Amino acid sequence: MAYTPINKSTDYFDTKLYVGNSNAGSPNAQTITGVGFKPDWSWIKNRDAGSNHALFNSVGGVTKFVSSNDMSVEETVADTLTAFNSNGFTLGTDVTQGVVNNINQNFASWNWKAGTTSGISAGSQNITPSAYSINTTAGFGIYKWSRTGASTTDYFSHGLGATPKIAIQKRLDAAQDWYVNTTVIDGTNDNLHLNKTDAKEDDSTTVPTSTNYYPKSPETGDYITYLFTPKVGFSAMGSYTGNGNADGPFIHTGFKPAWILIKRYNAGGSWRLVDNKRIGYNRNNYYLTPNTTGGEGTGSTLAIDMFSNGFKVIGTDIDLNTSGGQYIYMAFAEAPLVGSNNVPATAR
Repeated sequence: MAYTPINKSTDYFDTKLYVGNSNAGSPNAQTITGVGFKPDWSWIKNRDAGSNHALFNSVGGVTKFVSSNDMSVEETVADTLTAFNSNGFTLGTDVTQGVVNNINQNFASWNWKAGTTSGISAGSQNITPSAYSINTTAGFGIYKWSRTGASTTDYFSHGLGATPKIAIQKRLDAAQDWYVNTTVIDGTNDNLHLNKTDAKEDDSTTVPTSTNYYPKSPETGDYITYLFTPKVGFSAMGSYTGNGNADGPFIHTGFKPAWILIKRYNAGGSWRLVDNKRIGYNRNNYYLTPNTTGGEGTGSTLAIDMFSNGFKVIGTDIDLNTSGGQYIYMAFAEAPLVGSNNVPATAR
């Protein structure tokens, strides 16, 4: 029988790998195809070398990006990502920044689809959403907004029809840490910082509802926020406790993961990101670290094994599975355990 109303998870999320083709001596643009949809959020990282993560979205517009590994303002660089297309995106020569198209270097891009850009009502007096793109089927929304005052009860209407469990937020017009706000730990708001290794901090901001989101930050300014609400068979958000054993805990998601992000929250530790497309399989899945510029990491002591119905953490590293360590995760599906096309998922 069908496990989820989402027939193909790759209609809403997909990892696309590619090789750069440009440098100052031989500047070249290229179009990346094969994503399967027109992305609204593309997160790009050089796998081979130390460089900034580059996060682009359709709401803020092409050529504009922020980096998950630092607190810098939004940059506008004309020769980076220059277009979102029906099956991928177009890259410029990238000779200015060198973050998306370095010649002969391997890149990973993680792409999400939103798409609906109208129909949301206004928020409170101190919040002015200037643009947004949402997808209620995938439980995903991108919101660009400005704050003119400060209150923990300020909100904007998110339009997702279900309560967001994780929000990723960055101020665009001034240097400020990334906020990863979540209720999955204990039902109240907690904050982590995507660009840091620090433990969680409690947050008194009003918890989100099925209609409204209450952004973290007391400062006036311009922001981008990504909201995620879990969808059966497509996305899962939650927490687990490490056991300190080489054979770590299994986390049930109800689908075969395509992308997993993990962070220890009761003490310091780096973020870890794995996907189902990069070389490296169970017991040695390659990882990237969103809070650093580092290239791709490997090693069986830092592995995350992907199965048809969830994932298992392997080894005793503090970033994944130290004894008593508490971790938050977010995962997106390659395929449901059994999709509506009745094709069973398998382990990686």
